[in-house]
Amino acid sequence: MKHTVVVVDDHNLLSQAIGNLVEGFDDFTLLYTCKNGEELLTKFKNPKNIPQIVLMDVNMPILNGIETTEIIKEKFPDVKVLALSIEEEESTILKMLRVGARGYLMKDVKQSELNKALIEVKENGYYHTNTVAKLLINSLSEKENKKLELKERELEFIKYACSEMTYKEIADKMCLSPRTIEGYRDTLFEKLNLRNRTGLVIYAIKNKIFVP
Repeated sequence: MKHTVVVVDDHNLLSQAIGNLVEGFDDFTLLYTCKNGEELLTKFKNPKNIPQIVLMDVNMPILNGIETTEIIKEKFPDVKVLALSIEEEESTILKMLRVGARGYLMKDVKQSELNKALIEVKENGYYHTNTVAKLLINSLSEKENKKLELKERELEFIKYACSEMTYKEIADKMCLSPRTIEGYRDTLFEKLNLRNRTGLVIYAIKNKIFVP
């Protein structure tokens, strides 16, 4: 049986194009498309309309992708959301991951990568080896075993870094100076082969240090 997918995008042509790609995959079928989050949640009132995976745009009128993903996480936890957007801003990616998105792809993604992403999300729960991740961080696979070597305070810092707190607020929370927090950050970036805070969030999610 094929896995069901819904596309949520306010651009009709893009929505149809993405839907056609999904229909071409062996393991997936398009259930329907929606123009925004409000329309999607209205559809969800009928259990037959609840898919296994939602391909979610970020910027949409009425109810955007971030707001919709947060509601889905709370009310429909079995539905997996995969962001599909033109937004490359680090803050936007962080917000989508924090509210529960299982991955983040650009809309110009290759057909083969979209298929791989859907399979990974369905089988493993997440897909982060994508174009956006490659732009923001180095490969995590080489250093994933570093999780076992992290100190307790480093793990504490990572959890706070996955929130919306600033580094100064994290310093206050941990009763440390901003300079010490910067030291934790730089040490972790070096130890885990990361470039920025987004990479740290992705690492934390993949290694279950932080559960969105």
